[in-house]
Amino acid sequence: MSGCVFCGIVAGEVPAFRVADESDGVAFLDTRPVFKGHLLVVPRPHVVTLDELPAELLPGYFRLVQRIIVAVEAGLGSGGTFVAVNNKVSQSVPHLHTHVVPRTKGDGLRGFFWPRTRYTDDAEAEGFARRISTALA
Repeated sequence: MSGCVFCGIVAGEVPAFRVADESDGVAFLDTRPVFKGHLLVVPRPHVVTLDELPAELLPGYFRLVQRIIVAVEAGLGSGGTFVAVNNKVSQSVPHLHTHVVPRTKGDGLRGFFWPRTRYTDDAEAEGFARRISTALA
């Protein structure tokens, strides 16, 4: 898509520190990493949100994400990773991308970037669960 920086990276028109360039997607370093080694994995076609990614592309795309997770841990010696996808809100580039952030015990990242809350009681929690499951049907 014209004007999309991630489409430009996929096409090789925008420079990036690539880690993987495959038929299922491209992985490259985030220019504003949470921690060094923070990667973005993007599908080749321009889709904005995860629900827009065609079903037939999901297995290959998430296999690539899995492989990137293993590579981050092995290549950087991290204790694990944080994996996240923003859909619309907080999505700085409107092209589906999966964050893979290396983590180590004691790295200072707590609750990622959002505040935590609690349900008032089980009835309130059940109400939220019911609303979502009804919409899923």
